[in-house]
Amino acid sequence: MEEIVVGDIGGTNARFAIARIENGRVIALDDETTLKCAAHASLELAWEAFGDQIGRKDTLPPRAGIAVASPVHGEVLRMSNNPWTIRRRDLETRLAPEGLVLVNDFGAVAHAVAHVEPGQLQHLCGPEIPLPVEGVISIVGPGTGLGAACLIRHGSAADYTVLESEAGHMDFAPLDAFEDYALQHFRSRFMRVSTERFVSGPGLVNLYEVIAQQQGMPMTIRDDKELWTRALEGSETMAVAALERFCLCLGAFAGDLALAHGAAGMVIAGGLGLRLADRLASSGFAERFVAKGRLGTKLSTVPVKIITYPQPGLLGAAAAYISAQKRDSRTN
Repeated sequence: MEEIVVGDIGGTNARFAIARIENGRVIALDDETTLKCAAHASLELAWEAFGDQIGRKDTLPPRAGIAVASPVHGEVLRMSNNPWTIRRRDLETRLAPEGLVLVNDFGAVAHAVAHVEPGQLQHLCGPEIPLPVEGVISIVGPGTGLGAACLIRHGSAADYTVLESEAGHMDFAPLDAFEDYALQHFRSRFMRVSTERFVSGPGLVNLYEVIAQQQGMPMTIRDDKELWTRALEGSETMAVAALERFCLCLGAFAGDLALAHGAAGMVIAGGLGLRLADRLASSGFAERFVAKGRLGTKLSTVPVKIITYPQPGLLGAAAAYISAQKRDSRTN
């Protein structure tokens, strides 16, 4: 049995745990430790705080799988929603000298989708069938940003390839007059408006702002956490309207991603994915997912699931480490 440190580094939180691996499988994942990124000046300092909290500062495993909300190619990683700068060589020499695997955060979620049990994939819409064991599965989810990845299965659950992406930064594509107005409104501020500007945790505030502008009403809520609370509670009318629009935009983007990937399955994940499970099921998500003109019929055959595993980023970071070890053993 092998122990490794696993981490899931997002724009708001850094999560860590100890994973235990045996025979190419994750056999145990300890309770996660969640740290606020803003409270720590670097990944290395957050790593040390994790070791302190679990009483293993000087005995942490020298191997690690780390998921990062950033492209992970190159020596220096700069996150779009987090001021940390991550240097691969520093991690390899100071934190994980015996083995380090860095994976994009949604690449990690794709690895997790490949490893979770079917019961940890809640049906959302489309045909109520399992995800295919062969073909492409698209993964998308809102959190601090909007993550996306692609899982390609080659005929069995253990044989797969993960393609990482930054698809959440693709241009926002409006589908009605409200979204035309939203695009125009924010183009004057950002010049280029990505889908993440609306389909993410902070994106709800942007949608709320557009609704307030259209209604000629003041924005009474500007904090995204408070807005999410009020929207999910149903205690503020414009907040609820913003959340419904959020679900529509997520459905449209998920459908576009499925078309781009030629997907035979779709999984909704992200820090907000599970929180929205009931709301998505009763929203216009499903209609927007298949509203693709002549290809709507094709998308109606795609099962859409929500991953319910509590920490897919950590599980996926461990699975990515295992996958890299297997790849290295085949080439040596």
